[in-house]
Amino acid sequence: MSGGWTRRALLRAAGGAALGTGLAAGMLPGPAESVARPADLRARWRALLLGEGFDRGAEPYRSGLAELGRAASRHGESMRPRPGALWRGLPYAGPPATGIAQRHGLVSTAPAAIGIRHRELAYAGPAGIGITRQHDLVRAGAPADPGALSGNLHESFTRLRVMAEAYAQPGTGVTGDAALGRAVLAGLDHLLADVYRPGTTPYGNWWHWQIGGPQALLDTALLMSNQTSGGRAAACCAAVDAFVPGTAVGSYTGSSTGANRVDLCRVLALRGVLGGDGPRIQLARDALTPVFVPVTEGDGFYADGSFIQHRYVPYIGGYGTALFSGVAMLGALLRGTAWDLDGPELRAFLGTVDEAVAPFVYNGLLMDNVAGRGISRAGQSDHTRAQGMLASIALLAEVAGGERGERWRAMVKGWLERGRPVAANRSLGVARTARLLAVSGGKGRAAAEPVGHRLFPSMDRAVHRRPGWAASVSMASRRVAHYEYGNGENARGWHTGAGWLSWWGDGFGADQYADAFWATADPYRLPGITVSARRLADGEGGPWALPRPDATWVGGTTDGEFAAVGQDLRGLGGTLTARKAWFFLDDCVVCLGAGITCADGAPVETVVDNRNLGARGEAAVRVNGERWNTRGKAAGWAGAARERRAGVAWMHVPGHAGYVFPSPTDVHLLLEARTGSWRDVNAGGSPDPITRRYLTMWLDHGRDPVGAAYAYVLMPGATAQATHARAAARGRLRILANDRDAQAIRVPELGLTAANLWAPARVGPITASAPASVLIRERADGTAQLCVSDPPRGAAALALTWDRPVREVLSASPSVRAAGTGDSLRVTFADLRGTAGATQRITVSLA
Repeated sequence: MSGGWTRRALLRAAGGAALGTGLAAGMLPGPAESVARPADLRARWRALLLGEGFDRGAEPYRSGLAELGRAASRHGESMRPRPGALWRGLPYAGPPATGIAQRHGLVSTAPAAIGIRHRELAYAGPAGIGITRQHDLVRAGAPADPGALSGNLHESFTRLRVMAEAYAQPGTGVTGDAALGRAVLAGLDHLLADVYRPGTTPYGNWWHWQIGGPQALLDTALLMSNQTSGGRAAACCAAVDAFVPGTAVGSYTGSSTGANRVDLCRVLALRGVLGGDGPRIQLARDALTPVFVPVTEGDGFYADGSFIQHRYVPYIGGYGTALFSGVAMLGALLRGTAWDLDGPELRAFLGTVDEAVAPFVYNGLLMDNVAGRGISRAGQSDHTRAQGMLASIALLAEVAGGERGERWRAMVKGWLERGRPVAANRSLGVARTARLLAVSGGKGRAAAEPVGHRLFPSMDRAVHRRPGWAASVSMASRRVAHYEYGNGENARGWHTGAGWLSWWGDGFGADQYADAFWATADPYRLPGITVSARRLADGEGGPWALPRPDATWVGGTTDGEFAAVGQDLRGLGGTLTARKAWFFLDDCVVCLGAGITCADGAPVETVVDNRNLGARGEAAVRVNGERWNTRGKAAGWAGAARERRAGVAWMHVPGHAGYVFPSPTDVHLLLEARTGSWRDVNAGGSPDPITRRYLTMWLDHGRDPVGAAYAYVLMPGATAQATHARAAARGRLRILANDRDAQAIRVPELGLTAANLWAPARVGPITASAPASVLIRERADGTAQLCVSDPPRGAAALALTWDRPVREVLSASPSVRAAGTGDSLRVTFADLRGTAGATQRITVSLA
């Protein structure tokens, strides 16, 4: 999407979106008071940054505030202003006229250019402690590197913000300390006079100049607002105007999209607050509207709930956290003013909490497959990432109010009760910690985890939620990148789009990815993927979401409970092709693969699973009922235990899952301790070695296979007895087809028939004239529902026949052009190319 947006056009578009989602006008309560004076807004922003209504003398606040005070004192005592630097070791003086990178960090990929990676942590604390420590690694870069220099400028502003928060926040031990206050102001004056001023040509990473740096600058100025009036405030405003002019949000394109757009609006709004400039605040408020309007390409929210940043990367768990933080903070700041965000655009946007965020939050974690290159960052995990998002949802609940706000608080409370302790996450800072603890300790109810299936065709993701467990599959296509590499981050995330099947349960699996998985796991053996063992270079395929496979059939169909999902797999950096299918059912996921072909000169594997057992974990694996690893704990971990077991019908790993093979299969098992470091996957990570134990199970398709196939069933959380019983119940699952043209199953017990048709084909009772995904559920009341989609998005016409007597059609999606009943159901669909892979439904009564 490009070009300018008029507010009237946006209001029309957003109003239509609001009607489409059933949101009633006036859902937000009226303002309790009118807040219009700059001084009022400055006070409100300070309250949002510092937090309100909690006992700073009680834990966990007391120790966090003390740590904040100590960090601020260290920064103040070590400050050494000189031309080109405010602190030793943080030079920001750059080469003249190097120009600003218009994409994220493209000027430099040296380790020191990693400043942009802190965007999701820009408001982390207490007092930005997490940011400060990570930037200690950034300073190791070459001083002449433009990205390192701009990163050091950002770090300098961040340290001043730490000092200002410690000065303004009660309970830090340096609250109101005169020497600290003078140091903050001296540092601010130095940067404004020496580098961040009109006339300086930006260099290095654009984000440091337009988002990270000015946000920290404005927070500092507003925290010290009693001392930053007059000339000093004018200097701050002039500097921000020079690097973030109003034209930065003139069109929804380039680096002014999605989360970056919200961050730019935050800068503009706070600059208006600091300078008492109402038109600047209005500009920021109006420029948010494109973020709230669904997109059909590029960055933003899609009608199906997908969220994309960097054009091709699913990112609700990365840039999405920054986006929600910014919207929540601005919504709270401007509520009750002339610039209140209330309106059809915001009401439409509020639905994304349920549609785009909630499906990926499970038991207090936010799934890694929507976190982009953030998975490679030490100090972050799916649990810490979730808590930052939940803090924003809690604040947004206050902005929304009413039933929606109560429901969100119930969701957050449930996730917090089932997740990790909030107090242990120091990156939240006291304000966000207090907000979450207020929800978790409040009188409201705690919502349970929802059950159901959600497909996200616009970002090649699917989420399946059942009582006691959840799973998600990660794929890639022409629309979605294999993975994201950039700024030296996520150098080995190559295969995260190759059918990676992640899953968690109630009371098990919570540490699978949180416990140093990405620093220690074998990147060629992610759970669920089919992969060539051909070695890849770090960053293979290029930076910033450039590597995308030439595949269109990626997606599936769902009735909201069960689903058929498929991927036309094309391997990164090689010749691997395969057809992968997942049928998400009541207590399992049926995993099929076919047409597995490769000419890389390397073995090809399908990874049944790769369980992270932790630093000292054990796995009492049973194969066909017999204990596999019987060598004893000491001997088992002295060296890798590895074996190929033939004729496997079922396996069980206590505390994890059961695995069933419909036909006896040769399975490779490996129990090993793996050592790696965060530096291996992220140039800014620590080189310190980390060791974790892994249990890996895979199927070997041989070197350069032609037309290989596999079939297995994953049963998360199943007992050994349930796994054995499922293996013995051979008639429950019927595999109707598993080849390059079709993959289909029948489960009579569930009344289910499902198929992924890769070409026009007939399989079992289903015939289709074009590629399609089909899911049929026959119900006890004599009705049936057919769910059909066009994952390749190329069906100008589709004729579907179900060989089952049908009495009448009860309802159908508008895409159904004609339907014939009798001995079979014959459905003709109109052009499906504009449906974006969405599910079309037909409900019938059976004869």
